[in-house]
Amino acid sequence: MDKMTVEKLLSFKKEGRKIATITAYDAPFAKIMEAGGVDLILIGDSVGMAVHGRADTLTVTMEEMILHGRSVAAAVSKPFVAIDMPYMSFQTTKELAAENAAKLVRETGVQAVKLEGGVSAALAIRAIVESGIPVIGHVGLQPQSVRELGGYKTQGTTPESASAILEDAKAVENAGAFMVVLEAIPSELGKRITEELSIPTIGIGAGPHCDGQILVMHDMLGLTDGRKPKFVKPFADLRQNAIDAVKKYAGEVRAGTYPDEEHSYHSK
Repeated sequence: MDKMTVEKLLSFKKEGRKIATITAYDAPFAKIMEAGGVDLILIGDSVGMAVHGRADTLTVTMEEMILHGRSVAAAVSKPFVAIDMPYMSFQTTKELAAENAAKLVRETGVQAVKLEGGVSAALAIRAIVESGIPVIGHVGLQPQSVRELGGYKTQGTTPESASAILEDAKAVENAGAFMVVLEAIPSELGKRITEELSIPTIGIGAGPHCDGQILVMHDMLGLTDGRKPKFVKPFADLRQNAIDAVKKYAGEVRAGTYPDEEHSYHSK
């Protein structure tokens, strides 16, 4: 597979080919995702929760995104690589949005930025696109607005809120974004938005009719514990595998059986 591009991702929607997308935050896991054949890797601000153990994404900084973004972008050669713009890096002025998007691309080597918001983010999206940087939108449940929303709740469950999300998605497309993430909305709404937009839709809790899907890497690999959103399907149980491996290691260390001769150096 050659390097994934905006043009290829756009063509997939026309061809009816689903887009496999995943998050990654460091080089080792990014390489695993590439070996697994994903089309797009997102360095999400979900790193604040998945890696740093925070309650939400709001405290993630530009510096942290750059650190993780640089690690992922340098590690892979085939998937398309995009990065989240963190909270308050684009919301105040379109000039700041364009400046911070350029900083993320310049200092990480990613191909695109993703930012949350529909109608309210249109000016920022347009400014970034006009500066030559591809943009992915994000509507529906917007984690950076979780305090305003009162928690991680399904959005678009009433006719009025569904219409507002559709309007947001269209605003994102009209502003120049080449793709939009739909999060935590009814399947029927995900289908309608996908049919009415010419750009690909990537669902995360938005049903099977989207042009592609994304999950947080740690959720998909079964690395997280506790309650998970309804849309999360663990495709492995690496957390338990890791616990078993650590128990075996600790047992061998305490028993004195590791290291053995095979794993020890000797003078000539």
